[in-house]
Amino acid sequence: MKLYYVPNACSISPHIALREGGFKFELDLVDPRTKKTASGEDYMVVNPKGYVPGLRLDDGTVLTEGQVIVQYLADQKPEAGLAPPAGTLARVRMQEWLNFIATEMHKGISPLMSDKAGDEYKAQVKDKLRTRLDFMNRSLEGKQYLMGDKFTVADGYAFYGLRSWQNRTQSDLAAFPFLSQYYDRLAARPAIQEAVKAEGIEMYPAKRKG
Repeated sequence: MKLYYVPNACSISPHIALREGGFKFELDLVDPRTKKTASGEDYMVVNPKGYVPGLRLDDGTVLTEGQVIVQYLADQKPEAGLAPPAGTLARVRMQEWLNFIATEMHKGISPLMSDKAGDEYKAQVKDKLRTRLDFMNRSLEGKQYLMGDKFTVADGYAFYGLRSWQNRTQSDLAAFPFLSQYYDRLAARPAIQEAVKAEGIEMYPAKRKG
């Protein structure tokens, strides 16, 4: 398999899933401006949507959309326990988290990346995001991971969302103690450490920026 990725992008979520599941794969860096990959491919041919992640399977099939990719990977390695079995209520609960992270955090952070968004609007966005972080913080009380004591692909996606918050707001998670402990727990996982190192990014971007 080959994962097409961009550093600091949501492609780190399937990257983490690939490592957590022990898959054999290669990485191909996408230039978001030229849409060319490090291996010389035209990414618009690989994925006409033009954004990452894209996952090329061994038979040449290309999967897109991070939430879909991570669930596909989890189902290929059920012994890894990266997702509850399909059709169970627990699976639906995990999908709730994936959707929450995608719509309320991932897309919610997007305005902070825009040069066209004014400071007043960005302040409103941050206030709304803090309510989402507070919800996650309360949900994690007494739990190791989003689904309980076991890591799932939802946690890999949450790592992206929480890292993005710290990166885009230049702040840490100190105001959300359970969430801060959770992020540290994620950061200690070997698969996440390996993914961060491979992509050449920092685990705690807020600390970099002071």
